[in-house]
Amino acid sequence: MEGLFRFLASPWGRIVRAVVGLLLIFAGLVWIGGLGGGILGIVGLVPLLAGGFDFCVFAPFFGLPFNGSNLRRALKERTSA
Repeated sequence: MEGLFRFLASPWGRIVRAVVGLLLIFAGLVWIGGLGGGILGIVGLVPLLAGGFDFCVFAPFFGLPFNGSNLRRALKERTSA
């Protein structure tokens, strides 16, 4: 699981999260439409904002920090310990 969080905390992981968020918003508003599309668009805001503001929503569920820089530091400490 640490490998996944290492990727999510990396610059590429942040870019992927932001792109996935944009795709979810686009799919919800353009392809699906209606209430379901609006909900999907709102859900797409989570990975978009997480990538943009450097936080990881799922990390606290695994005992890791929410903030991206703290997450990277914690993962680095686990590797060196």
